[in-house]
Amino acid sequence: MGRLQEFSIAFTNSKVVYSPGESISGSVRVITASALQFKAIRVNCVGSCGVSSKMNDASWMVEEQYVSSMLSVADKGTLPPGEHTFSFQFLIPAHAPTSFEGPFGKVIYRVRAVIDTPRFSKDYKTQRPFYLLNMLNLNEVPDIQQPSFAVTTKKFTYLLVKTGTLMLKARSDLRGYTSGQIIKLSTEIHNKSGKDTGCVIASLIQKVTYKTKRPMFDLRTIAEVEGAGVKAGKHAEWREQIIVPPLPQSGLAGCSLIDIDYFIQVSLKSPETVVTLPIYIGNVAVNMTPSRPPPPNPLQHTPLPAMQSLSPGPVVPSAPPAEDDLEGEQGAGGLASEEIPTKSHSQQDPSGQAPTMSPSAFSHAPSQALPQTQHAQSAESSAPLFCVSTGATIPFFTDGNATPVPTTCPLILPPEYSTWEYPHEPPPTYEESCSSNNSSFNTSMT
Repeated sequence: MGRLQEFSIAFTNSKVVYSPGESISGSVRVITASALQFKAIRVNCVGSCGVSSKMNDASWMVEEQYVSSMLSVADKGTLPPGEHTFSFQFLIPAHAPTSFEGPFGKVIYRVRAVIDTPRFSKDYKTQRPFYLLNMLNLNEVPDIQQPSFAVTTKKFTYLLVKTGTLMLKARSDLRGYTSGQIIKLSTEIHNKSGKDTGCVIASLIQKVTYKTKRPMFDLRTIAEVEGAGVKAGKHAEWREQIIVPPLPQSGLAGCSLIDIDYFIQVSLKSPETVVTLPIYIGNVAVNMTPSRPPPPNPLQHTPLPAMQSLSPGPVVPSAPPAEDDLEGEQGAGGLASEEIPTKSHSQQDPSGQAPTMSPSAFSHAPSQALPQTQHAQSAESSAPLFCVSTGATIPFFTDGNATPVPTTCPLILPPEYSTWEYPHEPPPTYEESCSSNNSSFNTSMT
């Protein structure tokens, strides 16, 4: 750098993860080999969000700013040879959103320093990013302790002239989770037809909405489990679990240009049937108090409308039965539920064994090599995991005012991302799901 040997920024106690309303402080270090004239030395703290319609494009179509503060640490003068240190401190706004990086937009924060030199001389610049975590307390979300529930019925045709009915019902144990927790999923399938169904798939999906003039939707499959199909005329049940990897929180509160939603999608390939369970990902786990009774078992306490046609009473038709009557008899024979075996799980370890379902076992997910300090802290609601992006960096892990610990792996990716074409019709929001036809099933089944 010629006369300038070092120009760097350091944060107090090497801290890089901050909270809204907190002060960020540090120092600018300058080492010169010879005298350096300057007009001013300034330090800026900036935080903003930018969104584009092109992937990884830094020319934002829409922008909004959260913090922009400037401090002059030295006026016009000359820096003699040697080392010089200039301190700074800025206040982070109370409603600034969490840091985020995605393919079509970012929420970024950084501290910049500039040595403004006399005319015809080169200005010197440096910068250092920091990360913001605006905690989402799941206990502040209404009805978060209640299960997320969806059910749908589909009539379909097979063998050209035959018809059948299928009911797909899914439920998660809660509506909100934190990284490292387990999503317990229960699925029921009533196959009132003479044809076997295709395999059943449960996926944890992230939907990121970038609000440009023409909104962009980035849909990513975070984890996926596949189960076998259901035989003709049978009633089957499937219970599976998905470990929540480090993910950005739902909503991205404080940001009006980027929105993040999560949902569990349960689907059958044949006949094509889908239900979605909206869920929240947060930083403070749901407080399940001992006085609260456990959520009712959906397989025991919720009556199923389709079961009315599966009465075990004898069927004595006075004429040759129609196709629907035959299917009813098959359903009666399959009244005792069968268990659906799991064929594959994207979070299995390389040996092919199912993941150990505990928060500390999160490292069994592919590409999720977390240091032991993170394993211990992931089980504590007081020490949430911090994820900067949909699949990019978790640069540091820190608890409170402790010195941040660098991760052993600079890139931590949720398993098997798949980006769909754009624009793409987004799945329903939580409010839309509650007001859809699915909600009528809840009313009729209470």
